[in-house]
Amino acid sequence: MLIRLTGLVTVEHDGAAPQHLSGAQAQVAFARLVLERFAGTGRDALADTVWPDGLPDTWASALRSVVSRVRAFVAAPGQGPGATPLVSQGGRYVLRLPADAAVDVEVAASAVGEAGEAFGAGAYPVAQQLAAGAIANLRGSFLPDHDGEWACGVRDHVEELRICALETASLSASALGEEHHALRWAEEAVRRAPFRESAYRCRMAALAAAGNRAEALRCYQQLRQVLAEELGIDPGPESQDMYLSLLRSPAPAADAPLPAPAAAPGAAPAVPAVPAVDPVPAVPVVPVVPAVDPVLMGIFEPLPPGRWSRSGPPVRAA
Repeated sequence: MLIRLTGLVTVEHDGAAPQHLSGAQAQVAFARLVLERFAGTGRDALADTVWPDGLPDTWASALRSVVSRVRAFVAAPGQGPGATPLVSQGGRYVLRLPADAAVDVEVAASAVGEAGEAFGAGAYPVAQQLAAGAIANLRGSFLPDHDGEWACGVRDHVEELRICALETASLSASALGEEHHALRWAEEAVRRAPFRESAYRCRMAALAAAGNRAEALRCYQQLRQVLAEELGIDPGPESQDMYLSLLRSPAPAADAPLPAPAAAPGAAPAVPAVPAVDPVPAVPVVPVVPAVDPVLMGIFEPLPPGRWSRSGPPVRAA
């Protein structure tokens, strides 16, 4: 089973066509139940997520209707009566998914973390493939039609994952001499995060790797101007050091050292014991699954053992 929460909200059962879930209320309820499936979601917390601007007078019955839609949506084809994966236990809803179920956001988060580790180990082909897979997996925004606190918090986390993936892919491509791809990913990162210094540094690195030191220096001046006009600050020490290194190096600057990619968002903290009374829900962090299935990423072939070794066989892109 593959669950997609970015772009169109869908469930893909083995051998069946993707099923699309419509309706903002059902989508946000389904998304929270999926991402909190290991601990369950309190009834009151789920209601506040579905109706962030205030509960309707008949919210209890309305919530049961929303849950019924989710229950019908997530049921596997041919599942017998009463064999539902969504159950109510002690005032909490628990979604029981198959052990091999994959969620696009979680798979992407794991891939971004592994890509950063691979880049740090100098395994640039692996880092590029993992990061590119995460970019491809995050097909769109997370629940763009829902503006509640919980949905906005997860949406920000997903966007951070996307930008980290873009930056890692760009830096890896620069290291591999693939300047076109490096610049394309860096420019997309700058477009999505116009005040993010690490995105500008990726663009500077891509331009320098292509031998275009003058344009790389102009990119720093653009960053400096944007930060001064919009935020009233100067670039940080890391950006300044990169600018000075480019300024002092003889042209072309293709051998300039690459900056490190920004760290991926951290994993969710350990789930505490279920309290007797639900506290005010905090904005969650999307959990990170421990491993990435390359087939689910849909962007590259399975990698051989020792894939992060500098001296190992080259990784062949699909």
